[in-house]
Amino acid sequence: MMKSEGKVAVITGATGGIGFQVAKRLGKDGYTVVLNGIEDEAGAERVKELTAEGIKAEYFGFDVTSDEAVTSNIKKIGEKYGKIDLLVNNAGGLGGRSRFEEMTTEFYRFVMALNLDSVFFASRAAIPFLKKGKNASIINYTSNAAWNAGGPGAGVYGTSKAGVHAITRALAKDLAEYGIRVNAVSPGTIDTPFHAQIKATKPEVFASWANSILLGRIGQPEEVASVISFLASDDAAFITAETIQIGGGQALGI
Repeated sequence: MMKSEGKVAVITGATGGIGFQVAKRLGKDGYTVVLNGIEDEAGAERVKELTAEGIKAEYFGFDVTSDEAVTSNIKKIGEKYGKIDLLVNNAGGLGGRSRFEEMTTEFYRFVMALNLDSVFFASRAAIPFLKKGKNASIINYTSNAAWNAGGPGAGVYGTSKAGVHAITRALAKDLAEYGIRVNAVSPGTIDTPFHAQIKATKPEVFASWANSILLGRIGQPEEVASVISFLASDDAAFITAETIQIGGGQALGI
């Protein structure tokens, strides 16, 4: 029997990319994994893939930027399983690029909602059920952009991720008395569909990104999943309010 047998993990934005690899790794660790997404067909397909590997998996389709949708669905999940042991706030994204001068309020609010509101909504809804979990924890995703404010047009993305960095520590303070740990990971350049367009249209640019990484290569989604597996485990029982860089030394620059 695996260490995490009987534990329940909820992973938002888990129908592809890093989120799906996280779901797969946690499933192999013994968790029942509940995947969230907004593409129901992809969600059903991912559940089939996981089930074929002997993983207990389920899909809940809802938009993480919607307060009502997040709250009602997390409540349904928590009530179904009687607890939540792990919440991975994986959903998020760049949302597009815009300089502040021409940025619409709608775009600003969308990016903030996608990256920061989603963490607040899901965490708030999950807390009553995390209190019933064992070595329960929340894991969020921040980014180098939280420190360097992002590249051209990604300023609001950086702003939202700086918020995630702060809310991770704030939640850790809030939940310590219940033994609930809250940490974050900060992935560097990882080979996922997030970068698919540039990889397809400008492969030389994509390849050149490795030059700014100390270890000289692009990261793989499984390498993020393995750190999340560790942070959720009993081996990390004394780690909270931390952010772990998973970027091959990219944050240092060369």
